[in-house]
Amino acid sequence: MDITQPLTLLGGMSPQSFMRRHWQKKPLLVRGAVPALQPVLKRAQLFELASRDDVESRLVVRSGDRWTLRRGPLPRRSLPPLSQRDWTLLVQGLDLHLDEAQRLLDRFRFVPDARMDDLMVSWASDGGGVGPHFDSYDVFLLQAQGRRRWRIGRQTDPTLQEGVPLKILANFVPQEEYVLDAGDMLYLPPRFAHDGIAQGECQTYSIGFRAPGRGELARELLQRVAENADEVAGSALYRDPGAPATATPGAVPAGLQRFAVEALQTALAGPLALDRALGEYLTEPKASVWFEAAKAPRQLGALVLDRRSRMMHDSAHVFLNGESWRASGRDAVLMRRLADQRQLAATDVERASPAARGLLRDWYGAGWLHAQEESGDG
Repeated sequence: MDITQPLTLLGGMSPQSFMRRHWQKKPLLVRGAVPALQPVLKRAQLFELASRDDVESRLVVRSGDRWTLRRGPLPRRSLPPLSQRDWTLLVQGLDLHLDEAQRLLDRFRFVPDARMDDLMVSWASDGGGVGPHFDSYDVFLLQAQGRRRWRIGRQTDPTLQEGVPLKILANFVPQEEYVLDAGDMLYLPPRFAHDGIAQGECQTYSIGFRAPGRGELARELLQRVAENADEVAGSALYRDPGAPATATPGAVPAGLQRFAVEALQTALAGPLALDRALGEYLTEPKASVWFEAAKAPRQLGALVLDRRSRMMHDSAHVFLNGESWRASGRDAVLMRRLADQRQLAATDVERASPAARGLLRDWYGAGWLHAQEESGDG
């Protein structure tokens, strides 16, 4: 993607300009962001998807001031009749299940994959919505079918309604209002309050982004570094020759405290330890994701990553589905190209070293990538 070229998706702005002017700063309304957009799933197909065990889905129903929330799987008989107003079906991770949804998500890859979360679809009957709320992450709201009225505003009061199974703002004060038709899109930065109400049957796609908290990130990285602590920090035992007798045996020895600090510092100071842990964490597939093993062909040709695969790179590693490999030289260039473009031409594969081709065969066998002509349904 040429990040300097204007995009219809961004209202004629280049990705470079959008990130500078709007990302995490202010909303953007784009009319006709995706011209002639059609939903990737019809209503019946979406309902069928929501009934599956491997799909995360939720049903939200409003009756006056009363809200109910039910989590999936949601067989069709558990959904209200189509004629009933004020209900919403949310299906998470549509990109994990449909190539068309993944291709739609790819339009937003001017944001690093490390920040990308998923594409969620919100199907609603007339009047349906999930109440005024705010998200802690950036979101693009792309209207895929029908119309939805959005009220948005900078919320200063985070108080939530009590006794409600959703995080609905108690004192929502909208500042702007828009009605989106199919193909229109609204970008909202984090914590920008919004309330969307369906005007007739509609589908809205939410392109959401990851925003790990500092504590969460520290916990995940420390756990991953701990797995290799013996290798990095060594197995030397604590010793205290010359230690005096103590009259306070309940006190932790200062020498042991220093030994513990040094052990942790050594583990964290290992070459690229945190970089490796971060890349593995960021590429870890979601819990509901599984891959089907396949037999690699004798001769590898053009390859494409499975749509569920998460692949990234840094200056020393490539990361794929929670695992890491050191990478350098020509092979590193090819592997980074695979991460950035999510595919490799046959000529690229031919130029790879025998070791790199062996790795690609292993990934093929694990179901993490496929021959270019395959759909990657897994």
